[in-house]
Amino acid sequence: MPIILKYNELAVKPFALFLILSSGFGLFSQTPAQIPIQIKYECTPEDIDTFGLNCSEEEPCQVFLELSSAETIGGRLMAAGNLHTKNFTLFGLLLASDDSGVTWTEPAPRIRNAALEQIQFFDGQNGWVSGVSVDPLPRNAFMLLSNDGGRVWRQRPLFDDTKYGTIAQFQFSAPSTGELVLDASQGKNVRHELYQTQTGGESWELKEQSSTRLRLSATHVSTLRLVPDAKAGVYKLERGSGKSAEMLASFAIHVADCH
Repeated sequence: MPIILKYNELAVKPFALFLILSSGFGLFSQTPAQIPIQIKYECTPEDIDTFGLNCSEEEPCQVFLELSSAETIGGRLMAAGNLHTKNFTLFGLLLASDDSGVTWTEPAPRIRNAALEQIQFFDGQNGWVSGVSVDPLPRNAFMLLSNDGGRVWRQRPLFDDTKYGTIAQFQFSAPSTGELVLDASQGKNVRHELYQTQTGGESWELKEQSSTRLRLSATHVSTLRLVPDAKAGVYKLERGSGKSAEMLASFAIHVADCH
């Protein structure tokens, strides 16, 4: 079953009403988009042991949300990112909303020791999300593929063997045709590799290796943007830019404390 992420009910009730200031200057209200979504995470003994976390009541391990990209497909909103502590990447996660950002589900299982990064939909059915394992260095890049508008996803590795690097860019020009740039650089030594697919991302073929940075001639640009607000401790999901941007949802950056 998908995990349903709703606004904190204790917070919704007072904030959904007009708030009367004690100073008597006037009335304030908060829209649902301004009430942060709190991602659920329970720090289990298994997770503490698997990730090698050193946590205690006196010094808990704080878990944070990082969102890397967002996209809209029809009336569905999607965001990709990860949960991490100060030193470890815990899970890659994908979020989706079918009610304009009021409630959110996770349409794919969380991926241990991974981060999800870029999202692209070519049409109303075919979509992709890039990801990478982080343990602790980025390696074994992969793609998530969907052919039903982002409701069901399947994971496809780029390589059969371990390979270090991250997907710097990817772009699909048709449901079956796409290309990506793998950044396998080490320190100051730049190494970029260009791959192409004719199978919708099921498999990839190396086309070019370069000691200079490669860039795709055309890449998808989302109409959504994620804006971190450190002061408020949230990511803001917005449509548009500048003063005319519309806030669709916000997500609390601090997720949990492991003890």
